[in-house]
Parts: sequence; C-alpha cells; structure tokens
Amino acid sequence: MKRRNMILGATALVALGACSSSKFKRYSGPEVTYVVVNKGQRRMMLLHHNQVLENYRIKLGFAPVGHKRIEGDGRTPEGLYRIDRRNPNSKFHLSVGIDYPNAQDVEYARALGKSPGGDIFIHGQKHPRKKDKGDWTWGCIACDNDEIEDIYAMVRDGTPILITP
Repeated sequence: MKRRNMILGATALVALGACSSSKFKRYSGPEVTYVVVNKGQRRMMLLHHNQVLENYRIKLGFAPVGHKRIEGDGRTPEGLYRIDRRNPNSKFHLSVGIDYPNAQDVEYARALGKSPGGDIFIHGQKHPRKKDKGDWTWGCIACDNDEIEDIYAMVRDGTPILITP
C-alpha cells in the first residue's frame, strides 16, 4: 500500500509539473545594461553594452509622434529614463515601469497648469489570445506576452532606457 501511494503521488507531481506553465521565466545570460526604444521604427532593443541581445517590435501610445507632455495626451515619453519597478499582476500580463516623469517633465506640465501623468510601463497585450493592431496604449510601450516574459526576466530595476523619436 505504501509503495502504491508513493507511485501515485510521484505520478501526480510529474503530471502537475507538466501542466504548469509560469509567466515567470529565468534568465542567466549577459546583463542587460541598456534598453533602447526607437519610436519611429517601432523597435526596442535590449543591449549588453554595445551588443544587441534582443530586438522586439513594439506598439506605442495612440498619438505616437512627439514627447509625452501631459496626462492623457496618448504620447510615449522621449528621453533618458530608468526602469524603476515591476508589476507581476499587471492587467497587461506583466509589466516593468519607467520612471517618467522626471523633474523637467513635471516642470513643463506645471507651467501649463497640467499634470505630466505617470504610470508609463513596458507591458504585454490587452487580450492574451489576440494580437493588438496599431498603436493603442495611453503612452506605454507594448509587446507580445511571450516577449514581456523575457523582458521581465532579463531587465533589472535601475537599467537605463533611452526612448528616441
């Protein structure tokens, strides 16, 4: 009886292990030292110094031209920022935060009597089974869910991100 229970228990563990697929991947390659986003080309590259480790197609804010100035303008920021947080429970699968707004962004928006906005992230898709078409975010950088799983594993908090026009 003991042997039978052990065999059944081991079989159940193997079956459960085979069924589980985690969105949390492990990464043991070269450190990502820089993230570069080219808005015009809709590309994001993860770099180790000057070597491109990964290159992704991306979607942007629904008004993609120009630097984000105020909350609700639909633009993705431009400039040098840092990855500053991560959200494992994002409604867009997973997400890593960008430290927008910086001091200049706040100053500019305040001079207009507006809020600069915030909560700018690199994140996954709206709908897990549908590919998003066109630029659709409120200023974030979006990629496919399998890609954000890689990015989430590879990019550490504190990594610089340069977003260019």
